[in-house]
Amino acid sequence: MSYLTRYDPFSIEPVSDLFQGLFRPMRGLLAAEDNDLAAMKLDVTESDQAYTVKAELPGVNKQDIDVKIDGNVVSIHAKVERKTEQKEGERVIRRERYSGAFARSFSLAVDIDESTASAQYQDGVLSLTLPKKAPTEHKRLQVE
Repeated sequence: MSYLTRYDPFSIEPVSDLFQGLFRPMRGLLAAEDNDLAAMKLDVTESDQAYTVKAELPGVNKQDIDVKIDGNVVSIHAKVERKTEQKEGERVIRRERYSGAFARSFSLAVDIDESTASAQYQDGVLSLTLPKKAPTEHKRLQVE
């Protein structure tokens, strides 16, 4: 089967298109492997009292998740170790199991009350409830 492509004589880099086509199959393999955990997917919702964050962390053990709050910055770190035994005489053709760590940090509009924040992990989803800190009144100084 032949593929027709339109030749554009005014293309800025016609040679780069050729190389992109050659490496497209390899880019697809790399993207599939990186998609699992490297791109942690988040949902952040806000109410008057708190933020709610849901992060997808499939296959991560609860004890390997670390959540830090610093003012209005939330950081989620996770470590994954997926290992398999290889029997003697077996040859690995393709390995999709891996180990590594990944993290995601984001900032919110209002500082978080760390003392009442909570986290639950169930079915591969980390749920954070992050209450907003009450706004503090600014103290006015008397000028003498």
